[in-house]
Amino acid sequence: MTGREFKDVTFQHLANVATAFASPKRLEIIDLLSQGEKDVDSLTKETNMNFANTSRHLQILKNVKIVQSRKEGVRVIYYLTNDEVIKCWKNLQYLAEQNVAELREIIKSFLEERSVLKPISLKELRSKIKSDDVTIIDVRPKEEYMNGHLPGAVSIPMSELKSKIKNLSGSKEIIAYCRGKYCVMAPEAAKILNKKGFNTTIIQDDTNSWRFAGFEVET
Repeated sequence: MTGREFKDVTFQHLANVATAFASPKRLEIIDLLSQGEKDVDSLTKETNMNFANTSRHLQILKNVKIVQSRKEGVRVIYYLTNDEVIKCWKNLQYLAEQNVAELREIIKSFLEERSVLKPISLKELRSKIKSDDVTIIDVRPKEEYMNGHLPGAVSIPMSELKSKIKNLSGSKEIIAYCRGKYCVMAPEAAKILNKKGFNTTIIQDDTNSWRFAGFEVET
């Protein structure tokens, strides 16, 4: 193999991986699978695609080993190959936000519309957990909560939030979280709770960010 041939083959493989990331729907699938394994039906519903399109995107991701699958009866379950995929996805988010001012403005506007002026950091959250003066609510679906959640977090999926508001203490600050920076559930939960008089904020990080920072998650 010549030097030119080596470079051509190498960069083609790199381009294949980059191409797999070059789709909004495939990025959304990666984001969803970062919270735990899911079957095709669940991914189809979450991404608002039809079954055929979801399967096509999953096959593209599988061809470059970003996702893998296993069968459970008639169901096909998909999951991310390893943590490196999640780290790559988070690095892409950081790069985009650093370089694209429009994206930063969209995020800021979305949070302000939902009365979330300043999300707290993981460092601030850890300090608040130690002080025991907050209630942390995980508004993701129950199965994602079961895969791993922040220490002491209570599972209140968005579909159950309004019916469970009466169980929350108004004397404690409430911190809501969901799947990460581009998940809309925690900001929506904060909007609902703040309108009810609760002191509510969010964290934009997820359980993976917590893990990568060296902290343990509960299951």
